[in-house]
Amino acid sequence: MMVGGPNSFGPGGWQGSVVEKALPISMEITNKKILPKGALAIILHTCEFPQGNSWAKRITKKAIQVLNSEDLVGAMAQTSAGDEWIFELTPASKYAELVPLINNAEIGDMGTFGTTMKMGLDALVTCDASSRHMIIISDGDASPPTPELLGKFIENQVSCSTVAVFPHNGDTAILEEIAGVTGGRFYYPSDPNQLPSIFIKEAKTLRRSQLQVRDFVPSRVNTDPMLRDITESPQLHGYVLTSPKEDPRATILLAAPPSEAEIKAGDTEADPILAVWRYGLGMTAAFTSDLTERWGKDWVNWDQYQQLVNQMITRISRTRREQYLRVYTYVNGNEGVVVVEDFHPTETLLDVSVSVTGPNSFDQSQQVRQIAPRRYQTSMPLKGEGRYQVMIGATDGTRRETAYAGFIVSYSPEYLRFRANPIVLRDIAQKTGGVELDADQNPVEMANTIFGDRKPKRSSRPIFDWFLMCIACLLPLDVAIRRVQLDFGWVKRLFRRNKRESTATMGALLQRAGEVRASMNKDRDPFAGVLPSEPRAGKPMAPRQQSQRPPATTGPKPDTKPSTTSPPSSSGPPADGGTTSRLLEIKRRREQDGEGKKE
Repeated sequence: MMVGGPNSFGPGGWQGSVVEKALPISMEITNKKILPKGALAIILHTCEFPQGNSWAKRITKKAIQVLNSEDLVGAMAQTSAGDEWIFELTPASKYAELVPLINNAEIGDMGTFGTTMKMGLDALVTCDASSRHMIIISDGDASPPTPELLGKFIENQVSCSTVAVFPHNGDTAILEEIAGVTGGRFYYPSDPNQLPSIFIKEAKTLRRSQLQVRDFVPSRVNTDPMLRDITESPQLHGYVLTSPKEDPRATILLAAPPSEAEIKAGDTEADPILAVWRYGLGMTAAFTSDLTERWGKDWVNWDQYQQLVNQMITRISRTRREQYLRVYTYVNGNEGVVVVEDFHPTETLLDVSVSVTGPNSFDQSQQVRQIAPRRYQTSMPLKGEGRYQVMIGATDGTRRETAYAGFIVSYSPEYLRFRANPIVLRDIAQKTGGVELDADQNPVEMANTIFGDRKPKRSSRPIFDWFLMCIACLLPLDVAIRRVQLDFGWVKRLFRRNKRESTATMGALLQRAGEVRASMNKDRDPFAGVLPSEPRAGKPMAPRQQSQRPPATTGPKPDTKPSTTSPPSSSGPPADGGTTSRLLEIKRRREQDGEGKKE
């Protein structure tokens, strides 16, 4: 049950909460009620404390969320373009459009309060709101506004609250002066986590228009045990404006008749004062006035006050009746067992029924049979794991009792079986056209048993699809052959370069082999390069290696042709005496051969 007051229902920020969902009234005022509009301007100067701009964006969103949908809200800050609006006065119902503007805001260091305060004051004065309020959050180092500007705040009845965060040297004099002169409140939180609650509290000041302070006598709309023996009631002096929910379960018991001003404006709808409905397994109620000296001073002194309060609390409270039934539940295999025992002082024969709901849309009701004096029992098959709710109803014609119980199946009862079930397996094979295998069979026999009677199956499909796929692949190939020209000369050049490299390599190897062979022959013959060799007719011959010394003869041989040799290398070692004589002999023979040729 919720009771009204300045911090209750809508003015207390309960709109949109789970509490509102459970109550029989709505805190959103319908269009039938002309509710005064409020306007809120926020000035952000938060760049000089840790994560200050993040906090500024967060608290701005919180302030918008607690406003009525028709209330106006705007925010200002110092940006790269100077002091300007982040977004001008906009209805709070456009919250989704304002969030991107708030998230993208670039909040800088503000030099003076005067510029933004004047911008906010001008917007608040020109709007059609009946209540106007401003909030400044800053470290207090900006220049103060002029006395003339503060006077305009007082003149136009615009209040301004200030919040000091991490002030320089703890100086909060400027912010305290602004709040004190304009009729606002000053806050100096020690923890940034307190900022959202401060802004929510300040934003709620615009919702004070929901507080209806006037004298009236509530009228009775419907009857209910809550108003039993209550014939008339004294005056109330105020209430919180709410709207009845459009639900047939919601019942308005007391209502505030419309005022004379509302009747003249054509509004004849009464406002809820006391409403009740059944929510879930219980009941909730809403009393939009209060039960204190503020609005209910005449009720507190009323002789039926205590009776009304007791009946209100009793009506929505959970009642406990004396129970004589005891219910026991347990799981036995695939079944759930329910046992009911009757402990009533008078033994009678009861008509007992049970209703069980559970997972997989399980819902079953049946009678419970008596198995012993005062003892009843039944069982039913279960469907899978989960929680089963059991409701027992028993009656003997004069008394009726209800009891509740339940049980939980954590896992399938199939896991409790540790033996095979060949009957079920054989039934599965027969119904599906399968075969029953023997564990003693080898794999080949099992395969023959399973696949021995397989018959080949054929299927056909049109070739037209494959033909289209081939055409689709050949079409770009045909275009490529007609339009793309390739130069294969680079392939020939590649092989020609490899051939040249191979030939040059083979020539180098042959040359090196000849050098090695000549070196070996020279080492084998000590007279190589000294003694001449005879050339063969027709072609020059390489110097012949001599392995033995030539005979020391002086006479020339006419039938022997001397061979020409190259002169000995000057780089060779000097010859001894025997070698010199042999050389002279060779020279004489060469000269004789030359004379013989001339003749």
